[in-house]
Amino acid sequence: MAEGMQKFVETPHARPEKRPAAERRRDFDEIYSSYARGKAAEQSARCAQCGVPFCQIHCPLHNNIPDWLKLTAENRLEEAYELSSATNNFPEICGRICPQDRLCEGNCVIEKGFEAVTIGSVEKFITDTAWNRGWVKPIQPRRERPDSIGIVGAGPAGLAAAEQLRRKGYQVAIYDRYDRVGGLMMYGIPNFKLEKDIVQRREKLLRDSKVMFHLNCEVGRDVSMDALRQRHAAILIATGVYKARDIQAPGAGLPGITAALDYLIASNRHGLGDAVPDYESGTLNARGKNVVVVGGGDTAMDCVRTAVRQGARSVKCLYRRDRANMPGSQREVKHAEEEGVEFVWLSAPQAFLGRDHVSHVRAARIHLGMPDATGRQTPQEIPNSHTNIEADLVLKALGFDPEDLPAALGVPDLGVTGWGTLAIDWRSMMTSIDGVFAAGDIVRGASLVVWAVRDGRDAAERIHSYLATKAHAAPRIAAE
Repeated sequence: MAEGMQKFVETPHARPEKRPAAERRRDFDEIYSSYARGKAAEQSARCAQCGVPFCQIHCPLHNNIPDWLKLTAENRLEEAYELSSATNNFPEICGRICPQDRLCEGNCVIEKGFEAVTIGSVEKFITDTAWNRGWVKPIQPRRERPDSIGIVGAGPAGLAAAEQLRRKGYQVAIYDRYDRVGGLMMYGIPNFKLEKDIVQRREKLLRDSKVMFHLNCEVGRDVSMDALRQRHAAILIATGVYKARDIQAPGAGLPGITAALDYLIASNRHGLGDAVPDYESGTLNARGKNVVVVGGGDTAMDCVRTAVRQGARSVKCLYRRDRANMPGSQREVKHAEEEGVEFVWLSAPQAFLGRDHVSHVRAARIHLGMPDATGRQTPQEIPNSHTNIEADLVLKALGFDPEDLPAALGVPDLGVTGWGTLAIDWRSMMTSIDGVFAAGDIVRGASLVVWAVRDGRDAAERIHSYLATKAHAAPRIAAE
């Protein structure tokens, strides 16, 4: 047993102080304060230092969680940061937005009976401390390589790959169609979960590390993929998925029914100080409205909690399964309930009512039937069970699908799967086009930021192997 650890029996579980719901409903600031140094060490010491750390196994990045918890408990914070950042490019971001209740903390061996170690909060504390004390430094490769890598997409997968490739000395250029770096971390996730200066300081770090950014640059429109392939030794496509799934129901085209991401982007842009006509006109603003969000994932939770902060009259979340089968974080559900959101479980929209604008959602009650091929119970509508729910703004949060990327990029030879995601060789992470790789949601489908980071890191290694093999083969070919 590690000295000073395994204190979960005598030390109770304690998260950082959470601001009261009545207070946090009024602003977009993060809801948790930071740990005091002594408190972080105390909570880290609760770790059981078990022989088979399920927290690490169930982390997509396989972070060395028990080791940096031990270092934190011993107040060796700089070492803890070095260990944490060795496997995770954005530990302070993952510490804020990862659904730890489904990943590391949910699989902590002391979860039953003693409550899990507060892994996410300690991870956030370690890295915030590192930033505040100047331990986070720009990348200085041991040697510079002449090869240049082009990355399409400045979201978490693209940024993680850029950092890893830059560490190896490659010249890296990132192309993104938006005007800011971060993808969904910047425009899709609200400030109360991830304040934007957290993302912006990562951008500055990469710029200081000599990663080049080409923003407001849409590949396929402003620059062709052929031009990028001539400019770079390899290309990584990490565009993410943004195409909202639609609702097939009568009245679904009425004004006042909009995609969740459009709503969140408008809110985040407003918070960043941009002029957002749809927000200022009230079209994408929940103030004074009865809001109904359809969906049960993390995007739906972001929408309901944003609507509360915008001053909605009422906020309801319709989900066709029950609470136990909800895909979103249970911790997020609890936060939303504290803030006044009403969850209407086992309900699905049957139709949308209104003349020139949506006025009500006709929702049918749902019965969960036999499990389907995935093991989840199949929702079945109960006949004659509908009710009309008042709604001035309906937000569709049913998930995302990939757009037609071969057409968007102007590369018809780019292979896709039956789901519309990019087809890759999973060993090399290369697409159907030589030297063009893909990673993140555009390959995996809509998923978590932590998985995008993992995929970006893996893609960087595959690109390095590809270029190293190519360089090794070239002299032989020339000699022959």
